[in-house]
Amino acid sequence: MKNKLKRINDTTLFWPFMVLLLLLLINAFLTKGFFSIEWKDGRFSGILVDILNRSTYIGIIAIGLTLVISTGGIDISVGSVVAISGAIAAYLIGGELILQGDQQVLVTRTPMGVAIAAALLSALVLGMWNGFLVSRLRIQPIVATLILMVAGRGIAQLVTNGQIITIYYKPYYFIGNGTFLGIPFSLYILLAVLILVILATRKTALGLFFESIGVNRTASRYSGIQEQRIVFWS
Repeated sequence: MKNKLKRINDTTLFWPFMVLLLLLLINAFLTKGFFSIEWKDGRFSGILVDILNRSTYIGIIAIGLTLVISTGGIDISVGSVVAISGAIAAYLIGGELILQGDQQVLVTRTPMGVAIAAALLSALVLGMWNGFLVSRLRIQPIVATLILMVAGRGIAQLVTNGQIITIYYKPYYFIGNGTFLGIPFSLYILLAVLILVILATRKTALGLFFESIGVNRTASRYSGIQEQRIVFWS
């Protein structure tokens, strides 16, 4: 029994899990109805549901950043990348409400699919820029990503002209605030990303390459793993 407890205590996830559990207990004690979840207006509602819904984008970022950290790197520019890609999507959808007769009609700049594709493409390009600095120019990851972290917020401000963009387009609003079967739609997106990454890292050699590079890049390179390419795309 003691050996089993010691093994649990020695795991890397034990103390983070205990701290998270402690925070939940403190919130449950201080906040009335913290754990209560009820069915209301055709959807589940409650404090925990709101927390999950509003933190899904953090979960998606964390999944991607896990791959970076597994190679021994770090990326402190993720917030700026999110700001830039979000600004691009908001600007492209944008639009305004105009009056046609007695009705308000929404006119958008571009279709939602194009706006989302442009936002994802911009995030990919920015990630490739960081990958180029780290894998090709051999700049330390924290220094390479610091460049984009500082410049990224300014770029996002340039995209939006420093203005707050209000989006009235309901399908786009649904992605972050809509529900499907009573559950926030954003949670389905998080789950889909998680499953794809698990399949890619556990059912293919990709996960082994990431871990190998994170442990010893030189040995990985001599064993035939294309270290620069893996780091570039991570």
